Amino acid sequence: MSVMDELVNILTLEPIEVNLFLGRSPPGEKGRIFGGQVVAQALTAAYKTVGGHICHSLQSYFIRPGDPTQPVLYQVERSRDGKSFATRRVIAIQKGEQIFNLACSFQIPEDGYDHADEMPPAPRPEELQEESERLRIVFKDHPEELARATRDRPIETRHISPINILAPEIKPSAHQMWFRTRGDLGDDIGLNQALLAYASDYSLLGTSMRPHGVSWMSGVQTASLDHILWFHRPTNFSRWHLYVQDSPSASGARGFNRGAIYREDGVLVASAAQEGLIRKR
Repeated sequence: MSVMDELVNILTLEPIEVNLFLGRSPPGEKGRIFGGQVVAQALTAAYKTVGGHICHSLQSYFIRPGDPTQPVLYQVERSRDGKSFATRRVIAIQKGEQIFNLACSFQIPEDGYDHADEMPPAPRPEELQEESERLRIVFKDHPEELARATRDRPIETRHISPINILAPEIKPSAHQMWFRTRGDLGDDIGLNQALLAYASDYSLLGTSMRPHGVSWMSGVQTASLDHILWFHRPTNFSRWHLYVQDSPSASGARGFNRGAIYREDGVLVASAAQEGLIRKR
């Protein structure tokens, strides 16, 4: 099975009852469930309860670490169905306890005023090293980490100013990354939003650690606390997108991070924000 087939399986939730869906993690996953996976599955569950509405924003909180060896039950509450907007709340449950909750708003597509910031200048993705190749060099003397870091993933990433997570140096918080899926799953808006939501958690938390010269491998306890996305325009996430990230603040063992996601042709398609735990061990 290809990594894209595996991702499709992850996003294909099993209906259990009205407003109840079951999601699973890839076989062999250890530790805790990847945060972007829970966001994407919860959004997918919400989409299964709306008609022609399109998600324009979601706000979510990570409450407990998820166990990837166990399924996740997604319970959707139909908060409101209006003529223009619909609102949903999704609760993710494992072992009888909430691990995550999400609120999202949907809108019937309509025309209106339109403007957007321009995409900042950036090297082309073809000029940059693929992340898995870069990590082969970083972890060449660490076989266990090498196997984990270089395994096939459904999202291809190319960082413009990467850090060495084994020996991080102090760098500006602002940085950029190109990313896309490794296969084209078509132009379905809801599916592409779920794919983008999945990938938006790939590097955002690390942004707030860059100014301090630390990483999750240098004695820092990390965890996503919340995750917010605004979807501005439809996109096909199999094409290259530039993820422009910065961290304007860190305090109280928490780092605040922002992201703007631009299509390859310069169109702003989404914005992200996240606060995460960055605690000295």
